Amino acid sequence: MEAAFETLRANGFAGTSARSIARVGSFNQALIFYHFGSVNDLLIAALDWSAKQRMTRYREALTGIDDLPRLMDAAASLYKEDAESGHTTVLAELFAASLAVPALAAQLTARMEPWIAFTEELLRKFFGRLPLAGLVDVRAAAQATLAMYLGIDLLVHADGDRSRADSVFEEARRLGGAFHSLLEGT
Repeated sequence: MEAAFETLRANGFAGTSARSIARVGSFNQALIFYHFGSVNDLLIAALDWSAKQRMTRYREALTGIDDLPRLMDAAASLYKEDAESGHTTVLAELFAASLAVPALAAQLTARMEPWIAFTEELLRKFFGRLPLAGLVDVRAAAQATLAMYLGIDLLVHADGDRSRADSVFEEARRLGGAFHSLLEGT
């Protein structure tokens, strides 16, 4: 899985094959088909491997945060870690490939559900403190948050301009500070 992850990160979906993965991992390419059935199934397993690590890291980093400015700072830091680890590249490559490979699209959609649920859990914690909390569809807000994350990531990958993500997180920090003031009544 590590070889598949690294190959996809370095070569993109179009440059990832059983042969290229086996070369990176120094093993016989037949092992891919024996253990995973197909290259695409191996790539999904590699995403699962990375996502499990990232989810553990997100839970660890966000536990105990109870104010929006700190949450926005932590989210920006986690996004940077995602980018540096290659997780966002692998995710972007698989989402782009899913436009041409419908089976990948279904698998990716299923794999986004834990992230939507996690984001929904975080948002409930903060929206629940608002006077008009009942007016917020938290699930839709969680889906919008994940869509924003994926969208900004695709833009960054399209042109390599990481300042886009920095600008989004800076604005989120600013808005988080304003909402924090409302929540705290200051």
